[in-house]
Amino acid sequence: MSVPPQQPGQPGAAPQPGSAPQPAPAGGAQGGLDLSAVRSRSAVPAQAAGQGGAGVSVPALVFDVDEASFNSVVELSARVPVVLDLWADWCEPCKQLSPVLDRVVEGMGGALVLGKVDVDANPRIQQMFQVQSIPTVVAIVQGQPVPLFQGAQPEAQVKQLFDQLVQLAGQQGMTERAVVAGQAEEPAGPAHPDALAALERGDLDGAEAIYREALAAAPADEDAKVGLARVGLLKRTRGKDLGQVRQAAADEPGSVDAALELADLDVAGGHVDDAFARLLGMLPTLAGDDRERVRVRLLELFEVVGAADPRVTKARSRLMRALF
Repeated sequence: MSVPPQQPGQPGAAPQPGSAPQPAPAGGAQGGLDLSAVRSRSAVPAQAAGQGGAGVSVPALVFDVDEASFNSVVELSARVPVVLDLWADWCEPCKQLSPVLDRVVEGMGGALVLGKVDVDANPRIQQMFQVQSIPTVVAIVQGQPVPLFQGAQPEAQVKQLFDQLVQLAGQQGMTERAVVAGQAEEPAGPAHPDALAALERGDLDGAEAIYREALAAAPADEDAKVGLARVGLLKRTRGKDLGQVRQAAADEPGSVDAALELADLDVAGGHVDDAFARLLGMLPTLAGDDRERVRVRLLELFEVVGAADPRVTKARSRLMRALF
């Protein structure tokens, strides 16, 4: 839909920088714009979804969004997080922030996409989010709005926030990546081959150092996160005797140390449900440092098994209920 641009100061005009922020609405809109268009991944039309988990086809990682294309962007958010940059040509902070957003998104390998919304040309999108100050950056994840920030921000802070957004989406089962249409994905070789070579040599410390260095450079690197978690598991279980550890846990059912050791060995041996059940069952009886140790170990084991594994999804829900 074509909407004539409005000038700042006119009735219904786009917001001026520095105006008081208003909370984003939970969903819904008038005149065909509908933020509740997607409530589940099954609502995505076939043309928006990648095939066989290979990736979600998009025209570009950074693209313009208008009122006519908004609903399709909401549908896309069921598969890949969509960040929206609400800006205007007269807004100087917008011009400072825009290239920062572009660089961060293009450097995240399709973990999310960025839509640019000119609020002068698309006032109904502005009204939907009740934006009173620009630049405003919001996200849409599975059809739901996620307010992020207003005003120009340092690149490092933007990167950190987008990493957290991707992590949030991953916890909701969104593990696919956007792939630019017409650009064939290169065959994926092993991630971090130097770390894998170190593991083959038995150099766990070397592999750990490589994964930590990779995460310092790219905190959203899921391969490095999983690799680091698995190295940690290997280091903790190396040289342990399963029979002795299991007997120790039976002799001291209240021992956190024994429970953590056995959970590690159970995961290493493929008994994932047993490991999660043991630690989750113990968690409500603990407090202080012991409670935190079990919580952290569960998160580490979730990384080892994989965020998309249904056993992890179920256990993560139990963990959230136990903590809150």
